[in-house]
Amino acid sequence: MMHMFGDKRSPSYSEASVQNSDFGYRMLVLKKRQRHIMMLSITSFCVAIFLILAVFFQNQVVYGFWGMSKEIQQLHIPVSADPTLVSFVEVPDYFLSLFKWIGWLFLKIIASFFGAFIAVYFLKKFQFFKIRFQSFVLKFVGWLISFIVIWSGLTYVQYDFRNKYEKRYEALVHYDQTIQQSEIAQFLNESNDKIAVKNYLLAQTALLHRPVDTNTAKAYVSVLVKEENNNPEFIEYGFKPEQLWTMQYQVYGQAVTPLAKSVNPQVLQAEKISKTVHLLLIFSLIVSVISSLILWFIYRRLKNRFIRIEQQLNR
Repeated sequence: MMHMFGDKRSPSYSEASVQNSDFGYRMLVLKKRQRHIMMLSITSFCVAIFLILAVFFQNQVVYGFWGMSKEIQQLHIPVSADPTLVSFVEVPDYFLSLFKWIGWLFLKIIASFFGAFIAVYFLKKFQFFKIRFQSFVLKFVGWLISFIVIWSGLTYVQYDFRNKYEKRYEALVHYDQTIQQSEIAQFLNESNDKIAVKNYLLAQTALLHRPVDTNTAKAYVSVLVKEENNNPEFIEYGFKPEQLWTMQYQVYGQAVTPLAKSVNPQVLQAEKISKTVHLLLIFSLIVSVISSLILWFIYRRLKNRFIRIEQQLNR
């Protein structure tokens, strides 16, 4: 009788082994699912950061496709300028420089954000920090300090990578108080360049100054406007219409001369595309943020569930 009903009273060793194996497999699957969802959440978060940057810089990128911008970003040296000036400095490509700057900014944000978490994780291996990081405030302070240190280190590397041409270019247009302190102004004072060429270069220099030297720029741009309206040789100087449009837009809020107005069709097209891209990026950003929050919530649920199961097993 005992032999006949023994299987119904208690599971055999093989059945218990199968159950334990099945339970372990389910725990392993749960752990993998938790890890995959965490990676998806982090990826979605990174995409959201990239989209935030894209929202702020898309206008510059779109205008850059047409070789334009709403603010002077680099010095344009016309072909009529003194050849010595052209050979002295190599102006970096604005579009390439913009992408490099955005790339560095994205790298610094991602590396500093996640690097700070990694730094806190390793610091907790030391007893001194393990005790203090039990406080959320001290843990956040440690994370913030790590973020600043990593950001500062990457910023130093970024500017150390600049080549000698970029450094020479920056030195050429730099001044502290008056534009006459700049190297380019001192060079032009001794050159035989036409008045229009000198005003073209100095107007750009004033607009490149940080903060923008609006009063000085306006004085030089106004002379350029008079030159274009009265000087029939103006078009032969090799001034870039897109650069003239940017200078006049930055000073007057619109193009006021024929050469600058000639790029208005490209401006209208760039503005239309920029608005469309802006809406698409905002929509994508909202979707990305919502997805990231949902995935993080699912990850937390799975993590808490896994912890509860482990706690029950350890009792």
